[in-house]
Amino acid sequence: MKILVTGGTGYIGSHTTVELMQKGHEVVIVDALFNSRAEALDAIETITGKRPEFEQFDLTDNTKVDDFFSRHTDIKGVIHFAAHKAVGESVNEPLKYYRNNLVSLINILESMKKYKVGNIVFSSSCTVYGEPDADNLPISEKAPIKKAECPYGNTKQIAEEVLEDSVNAYKTLNVIALRYFNPVGAHESAQLGELPFGVPNNLMPYITQTGYGIRQCLKVFGNDYDTPDGTPIRDYIHVMDLAKAHVAAVERMANGKMKKQFEVFNVGTGKGYSVLEAIHSFEKASGKPLNYEIVGRRAGDIVKIWADPSFTNNELGWKAERSIDEMTKSAWEWEKAYRQGKTKFKVEE
Repeated sequence: MKILVTGGTGYIGSHTTVELMQKGHEVVIVDALFNSRAEALDAIETITGKRPEFEQFDLTDNTKVDDFFSRHTDIKGVIHFAAHKAVGESVNEPLKYYRNNLVSLINILESMKKYKVGNIVFSSSCTVYGEPDADNLPISEKAPIKKAECPYGNTKQIAEEVLEDSVNAYKTLNVIALRYFNPVGAHESAQLGELPFGVPNNLMPYITQTGYGIRQCLKVFGNDYDTPDGTPIRDYIHVMDLAKAHVAAVERMANGKMKKQFEVFNVGTGKGYSVLEAIHSFEKASGKPLNYEIVGRRAGDIVKIWADPSFTNNELGWKAERSIDEMTKSAWEWEKAYRQGKTKFKVEE
């Protein structure tokens, strides 16, 4: 099938593109390159031996979105990653997040309706569950949607509402929302990985950059949470396991296996690890101690959350396979390869 992957040069999008192409699908990427690099296309080609089609434009521009769909009438499905995603930044710049994350989705849905593209996999997030109650852990798809802790999370909640309302109105539309937890790690080739601009907002690239000496010290935001070691707990999932879940979702749609027009799946491992446990896993993978310090809590962070992936495992036929140590090791191998100029990406000074 020919699949549109929005945000396909980004972290999760590029790894998913690799997995799609290796399964024989044709991919066309649209990305504005706000928080990603065009060299990802070179990396994808290095890994797969093929180069995905690519167009650069802002999906909040409805004229350009419409023009794109008018020229690509053979698209069979969309995987929509393109979104701003930093929790802290969303607290400080909420309008930036609401405009980008919601307008882009609405534009895509309007063009899908107009040009009769019926299937979309939406990149959602466990942030839609807000701060879960202890008796709701691990989180299943039946857990209540609670008030989001940050505007980023709220854009995911609103987006899911937009999608569900659209499904109710347009009977030709099928939606799978993948609510995933905390993607980390890198492709086993060490040619692709998480590469944020400037100071990372996510834990793992900050860990690996500190380990390599790019950052002097990792800040751990709070050690007074209600967890065994006082640091927040997350369900970390290897990015390639996550990529496989997107392929499984696309193929579920294509093969007519959906049981209703709007389906939701949690994508996680079912295990929670604290920030300090992630740090210790990295220390084991790298063989070196990590310089970190405990600082105050960060706005928008929740205490603990991890998935109950049993419904996804059974219904989607997918299961996370890689351990936390495999995640941190692959992230470290990617960091070293990138810093040593062994990838297609230009090294940031």
